[in-house]
Amino acid sequence: MLKTAVQEQLLPGDTLQAKWEFAQQAGYDAIELRGKGDLHFASRRDALRQAHKDGVVMPTVCVDMLHFIGAFDEDLRRDALTQMKSQLTVIAEIGGTGAQTPASYGMFSRRLPPFEPPRSEAEDREILLAGLTELGEHARREGVTLFLEPLNRYEDHMVNRLDQAADLIRATGLDSVRIGIDSYHMNIEESDPAAAILAHADLIGHAQVSDSNRFQPGAGHLDWRAWLTALHTIGYDGHLALECRLTGDPVDAVRSVPAFLKRSGA
Repeated sequence: MLKTAVQEQLLPGDTLQAKWEFAQQAGYDAIELRGKGDLHFASRRDALRQAHKDGVVMPTVCVDMLHFIGAFDEDLRRDALTQMKSQLTVIAEIGGTGAQTPASYGMFSRRLPPFEPPRSEAEDREILLAGLTELGEHARREGVTLFLEPLNRYEDHMVNRLDQAADLIRATGLDSVRIGIDSYHMNIEESDPAAAILAHADLIGHAQVSDSNRFQPGAGHLDWRAWLTALHTIGYDGHLALECRLTGDPVDAVRSVPAFLKRSGA
């Protein structure tokens, strides 16, 4: 059965409880949280625990920082690992399933000058494997999962496609690291998004949704029936978490998504 989630910043309301009330009325099954830096997510512990006690369903957290586990700077990289460990711990405390992160965001692109990053592909791989292994072991101890999200070539130069993420994850040898797919990035990078889902069925652990133009599903030209059918075929039973910009009236846009996805996946 198709389950939908929506990121917290897209919902009206001043508290998670108020946001949850709206989300349920709109047809969502969960809220995806956002994890900012400076241990901000951990500072929300009391509010998150109370929301969980009040019945708010919060299975996942998506990192929301300016530097990530593949940073060129060692201090920034270590800080990203610290932040992700904290987010994995906190999401476990409130009954969640895991935390999602890319290798990097906006750090470098081979599509723009100077075209060659300051670190070789072999060095990139070494750094990412070390970080994913460290986080995966922490996630395993906490009983949750780390989701590695491939981003498009203009936002990250290291992990753009599902096969690249799968290669790294298999190299860690950890069941606690899985791929977090995103329909927007797949629309840019995968020659056949549905086929990519089928090819990596054993490693897909989470899914985020937005359309081809980064607006809400239904506002672009992504082949939703093919994409959702592929997820159904592999037996994906997680949430489809809305992560997007909104076009049109924002409240109406958020409300439109569960019904649209259900129609498209029928």
